[in-house]
Amino acid sequence: MSRKKTASRPAQTASTGQGEVRIIGGDWRSRLLRFPDAGGVRPTPARIRETVFNWLNFHLAGSHCLDLFAGTGALGLEALSRGAAQVTFVDHTRALTEALKTNMGLLQANERARVINQAADAILAAGTTRAMDIVFLDPPFRQQWVARLCPLLEQHHWVKEGSWVYIECESELRTPPVPAHWQLHRQKTAGQVTYSLYRVAGLSA
Repeated sequence: MSRKKTASRPAQTASTGQGEVRIIGGDWRSRLLRFPDAGGVRPTPARIRETVFNWLNFHLAGSHCLDLFAGTGALGLEALSRGAAQVTFVDHTRALTEALKTNMGLLQANERARVINQAADAILAAGTTRAMDIVFLDPPFRQQWVARLCPLLEQHHWVKEGSWVYIECESELRTPPVPAHWQLHRQKTAGQVTYSLYRVAGLSA
């Protein structure tokens, strides 16, 4: 997703106040979905998504994923299209979560998606009974969300040893503030965005 003040915005139609996101791989490849122009949201660019899902290619089938700050749902939708069993989408903007529910219906994927209209820190603090295989963390820039949320992922059992955590952050941050035992698997910078994939180590399964 993210609401990044410095990033380019998606294609919009002024008359409807809508943007578009195109799924780039998997069963729904080239499917175009619409979302409202709400909360300054824009989808993760296609070139970055392609790289990220190449990194995750062998870990998607049957996985359970968490898409925090989901916005348009671009990352979670891409995961479902490529074989994830289930994705939990979380966003605090109601217009966006309502659009996500509509798009899940259009894709006939309601049973594989859980859409939650709530703040990311609140949902993490509530805990979960099932750790996620993959977490997508793409928060607004320059608000210290990564430093605040990564400990909550561990403390409230959203991740386990072997989970993957994908993070987008501002490029000047250079190294995202993640727990010391998380292992950096891949990292790239594109313009003002640094995107990284970590593997969680040192936790009990």
